[in-house]
Parts: sequence; C-alpha cells; structure tokens
Amino acid sequence: MGGRRIIKAAAVLIALGYSSLLVYQGGVTFNFQENRQGSVQVPDLSIEPVTKTNIYDSAVNKNISLNDIFISVKTTKHYQHTRLPIILKTWFQLAREQTWFFTDTDNRQLQDQTNGHMVNTNCSASHQRKHLCCKMSVEYDHFLESDKKWFCHFDDDNYVNVPRLVSILQKYNHQEDWYLGRTSVYEPVKIYKKPTNKLMFSFWFATGGAGFCISRSLALKMLPVASGGKFISICEGIRLPDDVSMGFIIEHMMKKNLTLVPEFHSHLEQMKLLIPETFRNQISFSYAKAKDEWNVVNVPGFDTRYDPTRFLSLHCFLFPHFKFCPR
Repeated sequence: MGGRRIIKAAAVLIALGYSSLLVYQGGVTFNFQENRQGSVQVPDLSIEPVTKTNIYDSAVNKNISLNDIFISVKTTKHYQHTRLPIILKTWFQLAREQTWFFTDTDNRQLQDQTNGHMVNTNCSASHQRKHLCCKMSVEYDHFLESDKKWFCHFDDDNYVNVPRLVSILQKYNHQEDWYLGRTSVYEPVKIYKKPTNKLMFSFWFATGGAGFCISRSLALKMLPVASGGKFISICEGIRLPDDVSMGFIIEHMMKKNLTLVPEFHSHLEQMKLLIPETFRNQISFSYAKAKDEWNVVNVPGFDTRYDPTRFLSLHCFLFPHFKFCPR
C-alpha cells in the first residue's frame, strides 16, 4: 500500500515538475503582520458554556446541525498565549466539541481548556510553505477520519460566528461537491510552462485567512491525491501555499468550481468597512496590526487597550448573555 502511494505521489510530481508558476494577486491592499513584541494579552475572564439553547433556531433547514461540522483552526506555538486565549474565551465556547486546533507543540494547559482538542501535527512552527501545507494535510486527514459532513478550516486570527456558519451550510447538500469560500485576488492563479511561457491552466482558490468549507462528498473524491500526506506532495510540486494548493486540487484536478460566499472575511479586507448591523449575517472576521495601526471591526464595547483585536467586544455584541460582557 505504501509503495502505491509513493508511486502515485511521484506521478503527480512528474506531471507538474516541468511547469513554472506565476501568481498574480491583484487588488490586495493590506499586508498586515501581528507585532509579536506588542502581543495581545487577554485578562483572565471566566470561560463558561452557552446558557441559551436556541441560538441556532433561526436556521431554515434542519438537515445540517453543528455536530455535522468539523471546524479546524490552524495555529502555532508562537500564538498560544496571544491568539488562542481570545478564541477560547469567545466563539470556541459555542462549538467546544466540534472545534479542533492544529498546532506544532504540546501544551497541557491548552489541552485541558479544549478538552483534548489540541492536535500536535509534528509540523514545523515556521510560516514556510511546506510547513503550512503539512498542517493543512493533517487537518484534512483528521476530517476524513471523522464522521462529519463538512470540513471548515479557519486561522487563529479568525472569529467564527458559529450559528451563521451552521445556517449557511444548511443551504448546501453535503452529498454533493461544494467548495465554499472567498477569494483574496482579482484574477485566478495562472500556471505557465517554460520556456515558452504558455498558459497551462488557471484556477481560483478560497483564501485560508477568511476560512473555507468543503463538503464530505468532495473531500472523499480528493482522497487519492490529497490523503496520507499526498497533499504536501502537491504543494511541493506546484510550489504554492496550502490554501492555494487546496484550490489547485479542487478546481484544476477535481474540476469543481469555488462557490463564492462573501460572508467569509480575512484581514486582507478593511474590517472597519463592515457595518455592525450586518455582523450577525457574517461567518468570519479577522484582525491584523501594521506598525501602530490595527485593522479591526468597528464595534462598541471594551476599551481598545483591553480589547485591541475587538473580538471580545464583537462576541458580546453578538452574544451579550456571556457573563464577562458589559451589562
């Protein structure tokens, strides 16, 4: 079995090895990076379960429930004291059993706080392409091992509006092939052949920084080329990041188009342009910091010195019944 997998992976690499790549990313106006020296500290707010049981009742169809969704969050040891505490105190409390964190180190405290949902991928903590692809590969394989109907990936700088995620997925049939997300570019990725620079093919991809979802039907069809670490081989063959490689597999190899869902948001957008009256309709939010300027949602609530990412304020705006929210 191992020999067959190696042969298949080698075939993919041979087929792609002679190509070169040009990626055009138009219209991306933000290139924010979190200032590690000015790390975000979250006070020791109480972590508590949801007290209301009807937060999902506004959904139209009941064919998909929260328990049908595998939510994965890609993170690293560098952010276990800054980004993760914010998630654990807010939206994670709405999906404790459905959310898994994929990291690169062991942390007993976080394992306890997530009820054993921290997965050490044994991938490197660096932000290099190969290591990001390594984590995505482990995320995908863990979803395949579950009995879930949807695989939804997010980053550790995302806030996920869990009820809205459920209601959006209820509009799609998990037994059909669906790739849901939002692009961060204005043109598709284009792959050319050298030395003629002839366009070989192009494809769209959903940016991982906003999150994306894949139906189980489509995920199973990807199994021959993406499972068991073969996803990493694809990444290395086309030399593109994890979310772009996911788009390559789905749009080019599987011939399934990305379905645009504008309710996903990344820090490549101007978060302040999102209108508070629409927050309940959005699936994901993000934040970033460049020098001394934060790219965050404009939401009333806690003092910015206490809540610079605005995720605590956003959570209380959406779910004011949490005890730590201002009264």
